[in-house]
Amino acid sequence: MDRTLSAAKSVQADVIVEITGDCPLVCPLIIDAAYRVPHAVTCTILGVSVSWLYKWLGRGHTERQSRRAALDKRVAELFERSKRTYGSPRIHADLLDEGWRVSVNTVADSMRRQGLQGRKPKRPKGLTKQDKKAPKFPDLLRRDFSASASNCKWCGDITEIPTDEGKLYLASVLDLCGRRLLACPMSEHPDVELAGDAIKMAAAVRGGRDAVDGVIFHADRGSTYTANDFTALCLRLGIRQSMGRVGSCFDNAASEAFFSTLEHEVLSRHHFATKAQARAVITAWCHDFYNTRRRHSSAGLLPPIEYEKIAAIHPEAA
Repeated sequence: MDRTLSAAKSVQADVIVEITGDCPLVCPLIIDAAYRVPHAVTCTILGVSVSWLYKWLGRGHTERQSRRAALDKRVAELFERSKRTYGSPRIHADLLDEGWRVSVNTVADSMRRQGLQGRKPKRPKGLTKQDKKAPKFPDLLRRDFSASASNCKWCGDITEIPTDEGKLYLASVLDLCGRRLLACPMSEHPDVELAGDAIKMAAAVRGGRDAVDGVIFHADRGSTYTANDFTALCLRLGIRQSMGRVGSCFDNAASEAFFSTLEHEVLSRHHFATKAQARAVITAWCHDFYNTRRRHSSAGLLPPIEYEKIAAIHPEAA
C-alpha cells in the first residue's frame, strides 16, 4: 500500500508539472500511469471521478487527433518511399505537392514521434594520386557550382564500393544544372579507362560532340584525369578540363556531395556479397531514383531531370 501511495504521489507531481488546469490532459496521464497505480487511486488524488474518466475513454478522436494520425501515417509512407533517406524538408515538399497544409516543423515533430531518421553519412576515403609531371589545368569553376543551363558545367570523380569479392570503383559525371547524374560506370580498377567511359557515356546521353562542345568538366588533379589518354578524349569531344587544388575537397564539393549521398542512402544500408549485386543495386538507385524521383536541395527540392526540364523552358528560373 505504501508503495502504491508513493507512486500515486509521483504521478500527482508529474501532473502538476505538465498541466495547468486543462482536464483533457489529465486522462492520458492517468492511463499512462496505470502500470504503477490503479485508476481509482489516481482519480481520487487528482479529484477526478472514475465515471468521468471512463466517459472520456469512450469518446471518439478529436479532429486534431485524427489529422495528426493521418499525417503520421502519410509521413511514414513517404519516408519508406524515399528508401528511408528523406528528412523533414524533402518530406514536407512531398506533402505540399499532395495538397497538405503543414509546416516543416510539424513534419519534423511527426518524424521524431515515429523515430524516423536517416543514417549519418561516413566520409569516404580519397583516391586521388597526383602525377606531378602531368600538365596543369586551371580551376575554371572556382567553387561556383551553379549553372543556368545544361551542358555548361560538369564535374566528376571516382569512389570505391566495398563487396565481399573485392572493391568496385564508380566514376561519376554530374551536370551542375540540376545535379543530374549523366554517367556512373563501374569497374574493378580506378583507371583512365573508367574515367574515359564515364565521359563518353555522358557525351552520348547529351547527344554527342556537337551538344557538349565547350562544356567544362571539373575534377581533381588525380593522375586519372591528367593522363594523356583522358586529356586527348576531352579534346576530341570539345570538353574543357578544369581542376581544383591538390588536397582541397571543397574545390570539387559537388562531386563529394554526390558520393556522400551515395554512401548515406545506399552503401551504408547494404552489404554486398558480390560485385554483380553491387552493380545492380547502385545502378537502379542512380537511374530509377536519384535522377527521376529524389528531391535535390540544389535543384529547388526537385528531381534533377524535372529541374532540367523547367530550366530549359524558363532559363531565368534556374
